[in-house]
Amino acid sequence: MVELREDFTIVVVTHNMQQAARVSDRTAFFTARPDETTGNRTGLLVEFDLTSKIFSNPGDQRTEDYISGRFG
Repeated sequence: MVELREDFTIVVVTHNMQQAARVSDRTAFFTARPDETTGNRTGLLVEFDLTSKIFSNPGDQRTEDYISGRFG
């Protein structure tokens, strides 16, 4: 992956935060929001930033809660 990223954009989807922190330049955190009337869940982009910022000083409390293990 390290060699390929020199020439390509690579998107990795993982729940493994150590892997995300190790191999990515940028990280996006998504969650799901239930519809109040139907209960159907819709994906929601919570935060997107440099990986170093996401893991050291996220801008959204939901991101902080997830990476610190408070939910998920």
